[in-house]
Amino acid sequence: MSESTKQRLFEATLELATSRGLAGLTVDEIAAAAGVAKGTVYYNFGSKDGLIDALLRYGVGQLADRLRAARDDREPVEGLESLVDTGLEFIAGHRGFSQILVSEMWRTPGQWQDTLSLLREEILSIVREQLRRVADAGRLPDDVEISTAAAGLFGTLLVVALDWQAFQPQRSRADVRESIMVLLRGLTR
Repeated sequence: MSESTKQRLFEATLELATSRGLAGLTVDEIAAAAGVAKGTVYYNFGSKDGLIDALLRYGVGQLADRLRAARDDREPVEGLESLVDTGLEFIAGHRGFSQILVSEMWRTPGQWQDTLSLLREEILSIVREQLRRVADAGRLPDDVEISTAAAGLFGTLLVVALDWQAFQPQRSRADVRESIMVLLRGLTR
């Protein structure tokens, strides 16, 4: 399958799912919205579930790649701010995907729970690594549990970014980032 066909299928799925959710979508609807034959979905993904699984992996892979690229050797709290900013930028640019990610990640038991658990771990490992850098620099209190803090930061980032997009779109990304960083700076030394 060409990358453009795959991209059209992903975009059609996101557009439909953003307004209706994933569960009620049919392969017929997705294929029609993407302008491809229904058989294209089955041939390349096996099923609607296979398509959605690939979409989730693709989207989280994009986010993880951007977060990894945002890391650098600067001061650890500044590196954390860079991760937050990159996450906000991604979520703002991929609102439909982010809405699906939030709704599916915390729906239990979710149909894509196994895939989402693996993908969540990929993102959290990047956030944990940065938080460890902050801790190693002596900038986190000793009693902060890094795994819990990473999950909290990731969840906060997703929810705050979606809230920003839905209810406060007039705010700048820098303003939203600073609001999150005020919370993090209260935690860091």
